Amino acid sequence: MSGQGRLALSAWAATLLAACALLPLVDPSTWILQAAVLLAIQSGTGAACRRVPLARPLTVAVQGLVLLVLLTVAFAREQALAWLVPGPRALGHFGDLLRQGTDDIARYAIPAPLESDGIRLMLVGGVLVIGLLVDTLAVTFRAAAPAGLPLLALYSVAAGLADGGADWLWFLLAAAGYLMLLLTEGRERLAQWGRVFGGAPRTPGGEPGGALAPVRTGRRIGAVVLGIALVVPLALPAMDGGLLGGTGSGIGSGSGNGGTISAVNPLVSLRDSLNVDEDRQVLSVRTDSGDLSGLYLRIVSLDDFDGTTWKPSRRQITAVPDGAFPAPPGLGPDTRRARVRTTIAAAEWYAQDWLPMPYPPSGVRVGGNWRYEPVGMTLVGDHGQNTRGLTYEVESLDVQPTAEQLAGAPRPPAALAREYTELPDSLPAVVSRTAREITAGAAGDYDRAVRLQEYFALTGGFQYDTRVQVGSGSQAIARFLRDKEGFCIHFSFAMAAMARSLGIPARVAVGFAPGSPTADGSVAVTLRDAHAWPELYFEGVGWTRFEPTPTRGTMPSYTVPDVPGATLPDVARPSREASAAPSAAPSSSESCTAQQKKVEGCADRSTQAAPAEDDDGRKWYVVPAWILGALAVLVIPLAPLLWRQRARSVRLGAHGRTEAGTAARTLAGWRELTDAAWDFGIAPDESRTPRQAAARIVRLGRLDAPAEAAVHRVADAVEQVLYAPRPRPAAGLADDVRRVTAGLRASAGRGARLRARFAPRSAVRMVWAVTAWWAGVRARAAAVRPALRRPSRQRG
Repeated sequence: MSGQGRLALSAWAATLLAACALLPLVDPSTWILQAAVLLAIQSGTGAACRRVPLARPLTVAVQGLVLLVLLTVAFAREQALAWLVPGPRALGHFGDLLRQGTDDIARYAIPAPLESDGIRLMLVGGVLVIGLLVDTLAVTFRAAAPAGLPLLALYSVAAGLADGGADWLWFLLAAAGYLMLLLTEGRERLAQWGRVFGGAPRTPGGEPGGALAPVRTGRRIGAVVLGIALVVPLALPAMDGGLLGGTGSGIGSGSGNGGTISAVNPLVSLRDSLNVDEDRQVLSVRTDSGDLSGLYLRIVSLDDFDGTTWKPSRRQITAVPDGAFPAPPGLGPDTRRARVRTTIAAAEWYAQDWLPMPYPPSGVRVGGNWRYEPVGMTLVGDHGQNTRGLTYEVESLDVQPTAEQLAGAPRPPAALAREYTELPDSLPAVVSRTAREITAGAAGDYDRAVRLQEYFALTGGFQYDTRVQVGSGSQAIARFLRDKEGFCIHFSFAMAAMARSLGIPARVAVGFAPGSPTADGSVAVTLRDAHAWPELYFEGVGWTRFEPTPTRGTMPSYTVPDVPGATLPDVARPSREASAAPSAAPSSSESCTAQQKKVEGCADRSTQAAPAEDDDGRKWYVVPAWILGALAVLVIPLAPLLWRQRARSVRLGAHGRTEAGTAARTLAGWRELTDAAWDFGIAPDESRTPRQAAARIVRLGRLDAPAEAAVHRVADAVEQVLYAPRPRPAAGLADDVRRVTAGLRASAGRGARLRARFAPRSAVRMVWAVTAWWAGVRARAAAVRPALRRPSRQRG
């Protein structure tokens, strides 16, 4: 194998080794095999273009075209022309897949399911793009060191998304691939100076007689560097794992009751879940509770507010209690409660690190590796444990406080109040000012909380909209209060922040609102039931749910005070009625089920209002454009063959019977002969005389006697043209050239014959001719500019 071939193979291997860092992100990992095959085709295309050789930019362009065709065949065959040519439909399909992949990345936990075509396109396409960059830098432009940048980008993306485990292994593979690429390039550079020396031979006694080979030394240096990179971080615990320290899953190391849960934000996919085009069932719930309107499934509580967003605090976790859970914080003996048993089955595709449960849980029967966080009373998966396909049973308390109990609640403990009323200095003043205005004249914390809920849900003029953009940062709540548009995140965040500004302990819960009852008696919870709501603390009752989001969930009955003159309407507010009773005229988007969409589709009001497109009214240039695109895809690979046949026909054709025509015909025949030898691997050597060049072609081409005689006759004719005062006309020159070509073909192997026909090396003269023509055009244009400027100066 040539040095350039070894370098291309090393670039292919280095890209795949770096791509191995993506393996933990998707299950199963069979996509790497598809990526390896497609990457090999792409790299082989580059090697073929460089062997021709083509110009460097043209080589990269051909590889880019092959990349697009490969992705089209793999992911958009049905949308492409003849299952191969990417057109507008195929490109549009790529855009849809990328959007789907982005949504799936936000929705799924790691490892994501490979059945998502969007994720698979992002993985395979990303590896091919990185492979093209590495091949271009390391092989086409002979700069292997900068090729480490795209490899580092690929590894960094994977390391940033992975959740620990075998991070050291992926780093080792990626680093070994890069070092292999560097060593291969160094070996190839040394080979250009002659044979790669292997050091002096050993003496009879076994002692080395000279220096070791540079390549062997490089390998040893690389192995030492990798060892240092792996071992040193382990010896420096202050670095928390050093370069190879994973982001972790939120679970600290340690046995027994040790460990911590990190502040991982679960709100990343909440908005995407509410905006999905096709709703999907997440959980199937069966419960013995008589009131399904209060069946909220809580995943985690967010109690750390930095002025920009809410997130879970870093908490200590313990083993899941074997029996009953401890009593929830703040719940007194006088508060009425009922025990509820709920069985929950998660979908096979739904992988959530936290366990959705009714709050407060009093016991859980679940299989797998789970840990317990006692402050939030939540369960979190350990070492990759998630809810995918899990069925579990939860015993919980249905706490039923009265308005009088909440209104008469004593002050909370000082430590709890201090922790859960903390607000950052960056919070806009309008938040606390609006809270004071809304609750002016309130009798106590309970009355203030009810007025906040009433303001957001009923009287404040707020609109529920999942697609509204309120931005981020410390001013997001202020913009929400000004524009009065948002969805559950904005309502719960704003109410919790306002409650804290009034001295009421508050946090935000994330999970699912009550789902929809089904015919078999279960409750179906879907993606669009994803929800966030505030929880406020009242001593004697504990953490208490409120519902400020209009048209979502249900308003708790205890938020309606049983006193005369209450401003709140009946508990069965419009949003609850809308969710419980079927509408007389349901919208198409909500009445269309996922099954109907799959089987027969659903009519959409916006689709019906839009005028139908007429295929006969398409633009006149669409069909010609498709035809030209298809011809280009077919002609470009055949361009060397077509150009070579045209050049052979012109060179061996008639050039006139004059002396100048005879000379031109002879030189053209010689050019055709040398190009034919070049096509079969005998590169032209302009430093040799025609007689020396002919002898070289005979020797390297292993020509028989008739072909050898023909070569020498053509060489003699060329010498006549170059050196004789009056050259003699050479009869049968074209036949001699064809005889030599036939001899070269007969002595070559099948692969050499196919290459000489379909990818002839001499076709590079076509690129040279175009380059020379373009240089001439630029030179003539540069010469014309002064001539155009000169008269204007004379007139001035």
